Amino acid sequence: MFRRTFWFTAGAAAGVWATTKVNRKLKQLTPESLAAQAANKAIETGHRLKDFALDVRAGMVQREAELGEALGLEASADAPAERELPGPRRGAALDAAPNTTTTYSYRTISYNRNEDH
Repeated sequence: MFRRTFWFTAGAAAGVWATTKVNRKLKQLTPESLAAQAANKAIETGHRLKDFALDVRAGMVQREAELGEALGLEASADAPAERELPGPRRGAALDAAPNTTTTYSYRTISYNRNEDH
């Protein structure tokens, strides 16, 4: 009798555990959840790229200072040691395009079906 009760309880617990796991996985695979995960990954990647670019910029400034010292060049006093990344640039083609409008003329040919008879 106790053996049957034990296996019944073990089976019920396994069923509850499996159902819970499946429901969690299904919630993770909904379109809203997938979109949120993709957005979070994109934001995280953007932060990593920004940190990498700032590290590269700091390394460049440091190396320029080392080369300046080695070559005997003096840096200007008003030049900042740490600089931020430059802001986004607009395309040169967009700024240089003149505001002209092109007009096209098309020759229209009228066709009257009644002239064929």
